[in-house]
Amino acid sequence: MSLFRFVLFVKKRHIMLKTRSGCTYRDGGNVVFGSFGTTGPSFEWKMRLTDSVKPLLYDLLIHPNLTSLNFTGTVQIHLEVQRETKHIFLHSKNLHISKAFILGSRHPHHLVVRESELYEQIALFCEGFTFTRGNHIIQLHFSANLSDSFHGFYKGSYTTRSGEVRSLASTQFEPTHARAAFPCFDEPSFKANFSIRIRREPRHISISNMPKLKTVELADGVLEDKYDVSVKMSTYLVAFIICDFLSISKRSQHGVEVISVYTVPEKISQAEYALNTAVTLLDFYDDYFEIPYPLPKQDLAAIPDFQSGAMENWGLTTYRESGLLFDPERSSTSDKLGITKVIGHELAHQWFGNLVTMHWWNDLWLNEGFAKFMEFLSIDITYPELQNDYFLEKCFTAMGVDSLRSSHPISTPVENPAEIREMFDDVSYQKGACVLNMLRDFLTPEVFKMGIIRYLKKHSYQNTVNAHLWYSLTNDDLNVKALMDTWTLQEGFPMITVEVKGREVRLKQERYLKGADPSKNSSFLWQVPLTYITSSSRSVQRFLLKTRKDVLYLPMEVEWIKFNVDMRGYYMVHYEDGGWDPLIRQLQHNHTVFSGNDRASLIHNIFQLVSIGKVPLDKALSLSVYLRHEVEVMPVTQAFSELVPLYKLMEKRNMAGFLVHLFQGLIDAQQWSDEGSVAERVLRNYLLLFACVRRYAPCVRTAQELFHKWKDADGEMRLPADVRLVVYTEGARTEEGWDFLLEKYLHTMYPSEKAQIKAALSYSPLAHKLHWLLERALKGDMLKTHELPSLLISVSKNPKSYKMAWDFLKSNWQELVKKFDLGTSSISRMVVGVTNQYSTKEMLNEVRLFFSSLQDDMGARLRSVQQALENIEENIRWMEKNTPLLTEWLNIHSV
Repeated sequence: MSLFRFVLFVKKRHIMLKTRSGCTYRDGGNVVFGSFGTTGPSFEWKMRLTDSVKPLLYDLLIHPNLTSLNFTGTVQIHLEVQRETKHIFLHSKNLHISKAFILGSRHPHHLVVRESELYEQIALFCEGFTFTRGNHIIQLHFSANLSDSFHGFYKGSYTTRSGEVRSLASTQFEPTHARAAFPCFDEPSFKANFSIRIRREPRHISISNMPKLKTVELADGVLEDKYDVSVKMSTYLVAFIICDFLSISKRSQHGVEVISVYTVPEKISQAEYALNTAVTLLDFYDDYFEIPYPLPKQDLAAIPDFQSGAMENWGLTTYRESGLLFDPERSSTSDKLGITKVIGHELAHQWFGNLVTMHWWNDLWLNEGFAKFMEFLSIDITYPELQNDYFLEKCFTAMGVDSLRSSHPISTPVENPAEIREMFDDVSYQKGACVLNMLRDFLTPEVFKMGIIRYLKKHSYQNTVNAHLWYSLTNDDLNVKALMDTWTLQEGFPMITVEVKGREVRLKQERYLKGADPSKNSSFLWQVPLTYITSSSRSVQRFLLKTRKDVLYLPMEVEWIKFNVDMRGYYMVHYEDGGWDPLIRQLQHNHTVFSGNDRASLIHNIFQLVSIGKVPLDKALSLSVYLRHEVEVMPVTQAFSELVPLYKLMEKRNMAGFLVHLFQGLIDAQQWSDEGSVAERVLRNYLLLFACVRRYAPCVRTAQELFHKWKDADGEMRLPADVRLVVYTEGARTEEGWDFLLEKYLHTMYPSEKAQIKAALSYSPLAHKLHWLLERALKGDMLKTHELPSLLISVSKNPKSYKMAWDFLKSNWQELVKKFDLGTSSISRMVVGVTNQYSTKEMLNEVRLFFSSLQDDMGARLRSVQQALENIEENIRWMEKNTPLLTEWLNIHSV
């Protein structure tokens, strides 16, 4: 007589019974399968899995249904048990596990499955059975709905030119979402091989990490694709896509058999630039790292619904369409630069992150900081014509976050998924890249490169921590670990105070921190690789500052000294006792004595020093006067970054007039064309957009004329790509123009054009249109929901709708968290971006009250919330201290 088997599932007083082999219980919110009448064992759930059970191979079968939008699957996991145990713990989230077995004997044992929703784990056991030391195979059958978010195994769609909506399914597993697609050991240190099979309808194709070995037709007409066994890799790098995409392919010079770009069929003509770029960069990394790309193919896929910028899945990198597709007639120079950067970033990950992977997410920067740094280095070498020193802006961005009390060390402890997701921020990416750039400059490029090669070769297919990298870079003359621990294990960055007394240069370091008592920064100490030039010598000199105070001696007295040459160091410099005055005089007399990067760093440093009271505002504004003679992109854009926020805080017309007057000569010199270098073309778009938004009459007239001509031609007239955004933005100021642009947005097949129209629509002064736009993006019908974060931030910068953006964020917070996931960069960017212009105590209290009313699992304790509150507090302090001085200065200098 067979035993009666059942499942007891209790959740919110709901009980469900099932029959099957195995036994079940549920207690404490934990789902359990087991035998009737059996008492379940107690478990001590932990956020991290034990390292005594390791996966060796996953044999995974996935069968999605793109009509019912669900999927089924089976996985056999080959395990190595290093210590005898009664239970196997692994990850699973929102999966219905219908069967679980341990194989390897004539009669497989049914396993009991207990689930902890809180820990996103399951425990496997069988009464009276012990997993002995050695190898075992477990098999699990599971099913789930395709996710309606942008992570895990999720559904997507796109609309053809004829209006047909087509479905697809794709994956985004980083950092902790592989567990939502199949049961697995979902931590980066559990590397294994993967054998993947995917079932699909004949109208679709599938793509995965490895080349497809064969396709077989099953009895019901379904096709099954079998893929080659992967190299050893972490679960977050697994990927598969089921779609109807087309592709174009090439072979690399170094022998990678197939490099392909996949897109929806009607956009395949826009894939050529990405393909050529991928071939060039893959060959470059082969040479630079002296390690051949380890897979036989590399696919790049443009996904219509994609939250992240891109993802480095090994052998199948995925991108937003706007991050991969390029059309020479419609895409701007900025588009080309952006696409090249993101491809460079993801392909760098094939070595940094995939081949060698951080042991745990606290060292995420070993992946992301390196990829961001290599993105810059690779393009500098392979596409020198695209360089416009954009890397400098990344360091300024990182400093903006790192100057707050809510910052964190590059390497910082994290445990739960929300904390892990918050690590994907400007500190891990931008600061990580900037300190690597500083280290490379300090060690020399040659020494740095050889150390990187040693690191990659020694730790291939393994996991690492910070120290492994430093040991690979250390030589007899320098303890790199001791130096770099000061940059990675403590938050913030140093402000170097310079005082010149004759030939003596006195140096002092302290943490640069906004809104805090300086005495609280006394515990911070860095080893700072200083560089400097002087008025008498442009030869770069070096000095390693290891102590809180030190002195260096010049060979002769000088008129001025400039530290942090080309901003290669991640530190700020304050020139005390009148030290700023000769630098300002030099800028006004002949600013080209300093490089463009040095001028940008002087602008950045002096305005940031105003924020902590080290420099009076009028001195910083006096430095800015030289800008009427400036023509290079980095100093101009950094000046805008420092001055435009003052205009928005003040909302004073004379501030706008001062800014336009300051750059009028450069604005008037711009041509409405696509001519010039990359830097000149990027600057043109920046200046003309600024001038038109500030209603500078000559700019407005030209933009209006071009828009009317383009509209009269029903959008068929070609506009220069680099000024198209300016023209669209002017057109979106009227109801008729806005509606016309929306119609073009809905029907264009060009992602770059879509992005420009979306931005223009969000800049419109028509508040009711902006509210409608946000609602449609949230719904996801006319605008893709993944566009919502950038759209909401853009609307928040609009003087007609900054409060609307905040009200929208509050009203839809729960839905936004559900869609984008707590702790993700999308949520963080919205929280900070929507609030960072507020400068009143009323708004500070409103923002604080809203987030404090939330539960922890809805974002009350997010780091981005603390950043937002600190930014508003800083704005209030700045306004209280500087408004009278700014008003007086503008009255004197207004035109």
